[in-house]
Amino acid sequence: MARNPGGRGRQGGEDAGAITLRSGIHEMLLAAAERGDESLTTGRYIVTYKEDATDAGLESFRSAGIRTADARDFDAQSATLEDVGDADAFVMPEIGVAVVTGVGMEALGVAADDSVATDSPIAIVEPEYFAFADDATEYLRGFRAAVDRIAADLGGREEDADDDELEAEVLGATWGLRACRVPQSTRSGAGIRLAVLDTGLDLNHPDFAGRPITAASFVGQPVQDLHGHGTHCTGTACGTRTPPGMTPRYGVAFGGGIFIGKVLSNSGSGSSASVLAGMNWAIANNCHVISMSLGSQSPVQAAYTQAGQVALSRGLLIVAAAGNANGAPTGAPANSPTIMAVASLDPNLAPSSFSNRGKIEIAAPGRDVFSSWPMPVRYKTISGTSMATPHVAGCAASWAQTNPLLRGQALWNRLRATCRPLPFPAARVGKGLVQAAP
Repeated sequence: MARNPGGRGRQGGEDAGAITLRSGIHEMLLAAAERGDESLTTGRYIVTYKEDATDAGLESFRSAGIRTADARDFDAQSATLEDVGDADAFVMPEIGVAVVTGVGMEALGVAADDSVATDSPIAIVEPEYFAFADDATEYLRGFRAAVDRIAADLGGREEDADDDELEAEVLGATWGLRACRVPQSTRSGAGIRLAVLDTGLDLNHPDFAGRPITAASFVGQPVQDLHGHGTHCTGTACGTRTPPGMTPRYGVAFGGGIFIGKVLSNSGSGSSASVLAGMNWAIANNCHVISMSLGSQSPVQAAYTQAGQVALSRGLLIVAAAGNANGAPTGAPANSPTIMAVASLDPNLAPSSFSNRGKIEIAAPGRDVFSSWPMPVRYKTISGTSMATPHVAGCAASWAQTNPLLRGQALWNRLRATCRPLPFPAARVGKGLVQAAP
């Protein structure tokens, strides 16, 4: 609940039909489709402040008469843009970033990619981009596919489950966990806070019953996962050690603390603002490992880079999916130098054909990965760099458990130093296949 979200400054409202902070992701996608724009931009802007200049940036907004909301005005900084009232700027102080409407930017007198005054608290202004759930079968490379899916959702039409779903293994553990040497590990991730920023989690899934879960939504929808992607990724990162019956073990850090940030809607779509708000929340809550199976084929964004740097400076590590654009350059946010980019491997430990390449730090199982899925389906096998990323997050939690000094950059270095080498270029697999702590 907000204590005092916004309502400061400029009088009057935005033009009818303008993209505001309260505009939902579906509204922004449909607006982008109507204007025929496939640039992946939303119409809002992301302001990244210089180091230690966030408070000065807040004051500059107020001085310009811009209504401003602050994540610190919300419990545990779990703020959604839909809750900021008529504000034109929303500041995320942990990472030194703000999302601003077009009206707010006009009042500030700064345009995207413009040079800013040397005495300004602002380092850079960039367009805000859309972000999508990153799996091989539903990767959204433009607005048309997203809009089609949203139209189906609004029409109440459900998509059928995959008919060609692979049978799960029934002996011990999934191929991915075995490849990462998880069954041999004595570590559970106990004492480590692991955040999964995605489409949420099926909070009623029996495999998570009794587990303490801290959750927040940043997209104006309940945390409950109606998409499936977030539940699948959470299952791989920190699902149960002992699923029922002949179901294989599919979770790595089964003893880790679970933090769920819903930064993508139930249609699998979001924006830089919702993702950054989730990152701000996870950092504020001192999550040692932050897993992000999402992104877009957009350039390196200063806001993501700064968030990753803040995380490393506080002893936290962010890992993100490289993307599934069939070998295109690594997408955002994984393309930021301060965020660990994860590539996908097939069961034969060769790079997956869909996996992006270029800036890659590490690789993990991503093809035909079995994990949890919202009830009543319960389990599902899907593919993507999204599926590889939580393998790395879970293994990171296992290493973090071994030594309180293995945090942030030290944890990054340990993960890469202990990889199983693979006979492929670093641009495809980084240092190699991630391995769990012994």
